[in-house]
Amino acid sequence: MVSAPDWDLWRSFLAVMETGSLSGAGRSLGIAQPTVGRHIEALEAALGGAPLFTRSPGGLRPTRAAQALAPHAKAMATAADTLVRTASGDVDEVRGSVRLTASEIAAAAILPSILTDFRETWPLVDFELVASNRLEDLLRRDADIAVRMARPVQDALFARRVGSIPLVFHAHRAYLQKHGVPQSIDDLRAHTLIGFDRIRPVPAALAKVDFEVTSDLFALRTDSETTQLAMLRAGFGICACQRQIAARDPNLVPILEDRFGFDLEVWVVMHEDLKTDRRMRLLFDHLVAGLKAYVAEV
Repeated sequence: MVSAPDWDLWRSFLAVMETGSLSGAGRSLGIAQPTVGRHIEALEAALGGAPLFTRSPGGLRPTRAAQALAPHAKAMATAADTLVRTASGDVDEVRGSVRLTASEIAAAAILPSILTDFRETWPLVDFELVASNRLEDLLRRDADIAVRMARPVQDALFARRVGSIPLVFHAHRAYLQKHGVPQSIDDLRAHTLIGFDRIRPVPAALAKVDFEVTSDLFALRTDSETTQLAMLRAGFGICACQRQIAARDPNLVPILEDRFGFDLEVWVVMHEDLKTDRRMRLLFDHLVAGLKAYVAEV
């Protein structure tokens, strides 16, 4: 019978999986490299002696056994983090941690002022902010609350639609002075465009354009929305941008507004079991109010 290994062993296992070395795992966990090595040896022994990693020129390579165990170990890590966040709360005092997920652009350009206002009111609440365009699974508690730019599809979620954000083509004034203003969608093909690399936009957005849109159309391709915004602000070329974000920079000019436009729905979502948790509900309601104000900016 295989005994249940201590959680510390699994933490070291996940750190080695992520970093590819004992030294890297030690740095990420704040423990000594030999300690990580002993943890891996102890875990292998507890699991029957099968090796979990093999050495290669690039570092430690996970075996098939390690690859099979990794998803379950990650689920354990998620559950452990959720337990810590739940236990950090206080029944009578608004305090503890909240894990919030949002798209890269929302985390960088929309949420900072909203979260700052919340922190001023509730200074004992800490945030774990996951800035990612990947949809975290709220049912598995990968995050407590999510700000999403699409309608949630999972059941057992408590969701509130905030409104919609128009996505419109913009360019820097300096770019337009040098290259002229496109007068039609077809004119865009003669301009320097900023767009996606591997992650295609939703089909409804592409349907607004009369010609086939592939990544080859763009002079700069990146799936990072914050990088697209930075290149737009630098005058590199033309890019679709949220109207509210672009309106904050007087040098960004909307173009072809009557020819192209796409609305992103804004939702705030959390697991329905968290509705009675005071700090979670306070942040949820604060996000709804703050995002409503953002949507109404223009």
